[in-house]
Amino acid sequence: MPDGGAAGVASGPLPGRAAEGLRRMWTPGFDVDVGATLGPHRRGHHDPAFRVEPDGTVWRASYTPEGPGTLRVRRSGAAVEGRAWGPGAGWLLDGLPDLLGASDEPDGFEAHHEIVRRQALLRPGLRIGRTNRVFEALVPAVMEQKVLAQEAWRAWGYLLRRFGEPAPGAPAALRLRVPPPPAVWVRIPSWEWHRSGLEAVRARTIIGAARVAARLEDDPAEARLRTLPGVGVWTAAEVRQRAAGDPDAVSVGDYNLPGLVGWALAGRKVDDDGMLELLAPYAGHRHRVTRLLESSGARPPRRGPRLPVRDYRSF
Repeated sequence: MPDGGAAGVASGPLPGRAAEGLRRMWTPGFDVDVGATLGPHRRGHHDPAFRVEPDGTVWRASYTPEGPGTLRVRRSGAAVEGRAWGPGAGWLLDGLPDLLGASDEPDGFEAHHEIVRRQALLRPGLRIGRTNRVFEALVPAVMEQKVLAQEAWRAWGYLLRRFGEPAPGAPAALRLRVPPPPAVWVRIPSWEWHRSGLEAVRARTIIGAARVAARLEDDPAEARLRTLPGVGVWTAAEVRQRAAGDPDAVSVGDYNLPGLVGWALAGRKVDDDGMLELLAPYAGHRHRVTRLLESSGARPPRRGPRLPVRDYRSF
């Protein structure tokens, strides 16, 4: 079993070096690719809550149950070093194994296509981790509904810079921001949503979810998520993939995913039903398979102009 015990977490700031925060050294009992495993939590290259240094060190800011916190993750030989700052530092370090896939169970996974088998061999450290922060995964997922990713990432960045707080302990040069807690999202005025580029429908969905955020954290099941107005199967899957580490949550309704899966597994583009049929042999690991296929570079050829990036601020 992976070393997930509390013994690896410092009980307070390192003696005489409070600026270095808390530290945890964790040696997983499996191969883990830190960058690939944490990659889904990054919302574009300029995500204010997520930064990657040239050496692969990952910085991530989060609003935890204990308050704002900053987590830095890097490989150190066979171990993973986590450092954390802020009121949420201990909570983030306690959750480091889960974040890097300690609760993931890929042992029963079996490849039924050559491309899947090859990618599984090439990416043995790709794990399905979980943040255990449902609302924090829900907000950017709602922003990404039915729009180009660049539009959603622009809104996410604007609102975090306006309403998030500086990430504790992070170097100023990173300009890392902690996503606001639910109470702050509820109070964002309508003109700020507009300036971010988000229209009223998605703003209302986020505000409605913020009002019941505590219940979402207690019950992240798909059925519970889909009781929220404006949250459908695609959004629920995106949230469960990140917050709950669900290896089977398929993003049905995604603009690009059916084409990618169809092209990689059958040599043709398919719709959602066709995608689910192709993924049926991988029940229990369908999201894992889509992650592996995304890493393969297999894409259907483009046959039309790119969709334009819209700007609701001019509407």
